[in-house]
Amino acid sequence: MGKRVFDIVFVLLATPFVAPLVLALAVFLAFQGVTPFYRQERVGKNGRVFKLLKLRTMVHDAETVLKDHLAANPEARKEWDRNQKLRNDPRIIKFGSFLRKSSMDELPQFWNVLVGDMSMIGPRPMMVDQQSIYPSTTYYSMLPGITGAWQVSKRNNSSFAERAHHDTEYWKNMSFSSDVSILMRTVSVVLRGTGC
Repeated sequence: MGKRVFDIVFVLLATPFVAPLVLALAVFLAFQGVTPFYRQERVGKNGRVFKLLKLRTMVHDAETVLKDHLAANPEARKEWDRNQKLRNDPRIIKFGSFLRKSSMDELPQFWNVLVGDMSMIGPRPMMVDQQSIYPSTTYYSMLPGITGAWQVSKRNNSSFAERAHHDTEYWKNMSFSSDVSILMRTVSVVLRGTGC
């Protein structure tokens, strides 16, 4: 209950700063000929699927582009199978790399926190088709977070499976102080532009 109260208070206090920024970014994307927002199915607490809201950083037919790219590039296929992400992702639109590195594409998820789909701090929201390769059940005990232990770790240099370790450690040591610490470290991640 305390964690939920913290989430609501934090979102309400941040909204006057976050909302204008999201609006400005959405307008900029619209002027680039891009639909600014998109929703994607993600897995939440107890396995409930919800619609995650983000600023668009990928082309509209991203799944097809990824499938074709992986079929034509064996090294990219290996990287994707290990990490569930690519360093040189052909799906990223112009300006998308900046949004991802700065993590500003995640800002619309404040709405997901407000309605109870997510928490400010928790595991990175898992895609539905990733459940079979996630080697733990701890994830399902928590609301996924906008930021979290994995998100402020060496995330660009870790495998998808290593996320489970961070999620389990967070679950074991969850506290108000640990959440505040992760929020502070998130500021550093954003300023250093190490998002992905």
